[in-house]
Amino acid sequence: MAAKRNGALVSGPIPLPTRVSRYTVNKSPHVDKKSREQFQLAVHKCLLELSSFNAHLLSTFTNFQLPAGVDISVEVRDE
Repeated sequence: MAAKRNGALVSGPIPLPTRVSRYTVNKSPHVDKKSREQFQLAVHKCLLELSSFNAHLLSTFTNFQLPAGVDISVEVRDE
């Protein structure tokens, strides 16, 4: 919303492939190989492409307050 209000052209969000890591561990430290527990970690990513933006909008995105576990990365390209 802030990007559209500042006059930037927005394309997205474009969902990117989800990276899934699965871990299987033994429940007991000694025996019972058949007793296992499985854990899964899924990392979701999406792409938001902005064009024709200004420095104020760039500083808004870099100073954005996000909840724990959510990250944002900004890449500026000259084309």
